[in-house]
Amino acid sequence: MIIITKIIDFDEPSQCDDFIVDKCDEDMRIDVFLTDELESFSRSCVQKIIKNCCVTLNGKPAKASYKLKAGDVISVSLPELKELEVLPEKMELDILYEDRELIVLNKQQGIVVHPAAGHYTGTLVNGLMHHCKGQLSGINGVTRPGIVHRIDKDTSGVLVIAKSDFAHKCLSAQLAEHSMTRKYEAIVLNKLTQDTGTIDKPIGRHQYDRKKMCITGKNSKRAITHFEVKERFSGCAYIHVSLETGRTHQIRVHMSSIGNPILGDKVYGNADSKLNSRFKLKGQALNAKVLGFIHPVKNEYMEFESQTPDHIKAVLQKVITI
Repeated sequence: MIIITKIIDFDEPSQCDDFIVDKCDEDMRIDVFLTDELESFSRSCVQKIIKNCCVTLNGKPAKASYKLKAGDVISVSLPELKELEVLPEKMELDILYEDRELIVLNKQQGIVVHPAAGHYTGTLVNGLMHHCKGQLSGINGVTRPGIVHRIDKDTSGVLVIAKSDFAHKCLSAQLAEHSMTRKYEAIVLNKLTQDTGTIDKPIGRHQYDRKKMCITGKNSKRAITHFEVKERFSGCAYIHVSLETGRTHQIRVHMSSIGNPILGDKVYGNADSKLNSRFKLKGQALNAKVLGFIHPVKNEYMEFESQTPDHIKAVLQKVITI
């Protein structure tokens, strides 16, 4: 199976998407809002789409600078896109469980989950297309077949992939109602004085760097993270983390916000830290360790656990216990 995705072509508008603005998105610029919603399009592309009169606001042509109000109705006539092939690729997958409805696997650090700008080959989706011979849910579109949830490129750990649309809907519902079990392990910088803690801070897109998230009360959503210190070392700590919500970069942003960024995190961490320099990690020391959910067909609770990856083990073996 070959997946055909497309790149922008304004000559033939095709798909039409409608959005109703929530209160939490009030005062956000319409071009920023659509950049978040239309993940396949950059902000500059969204602005071009608006400029070419492909976006209406409450039935009238929209301006990129317009600041949204709750209840606004946005209609986007997405332009026709030029075809781009997303090909199946043979890939070594660490499969923990598989049946006709779903597949659970352990993603390695450094692998992008699905094709996006700059990553059309070598993604987990490319490998899954080969392994599953195209038998993946189509709910999330052509570049994200089967993808129910994601973890960052440089985060490793357990993911569940939907093979059928039915399984996808059931698993997505569990994610939405926060009933999935999601536990992580991480190494954080600096001393944590408390053994356990909860971080309840809203997360939203960074005002100036749209690739980053931040703690903000503006255009944000509530985010809750629980952590437990398992072992303390000189200059860092090994912790377990559980999520109540699943915001983008949630653990990385939350731990950084209390002065304990993830070791090796080049975006939210301290790049000049002596420990970061010492271990020279390729990415953050963060692993999705446990994932639990109700099987869509069997209606039974299933839980899967990944082994602590080598890059985290290597650090734990070398740091000094205190």
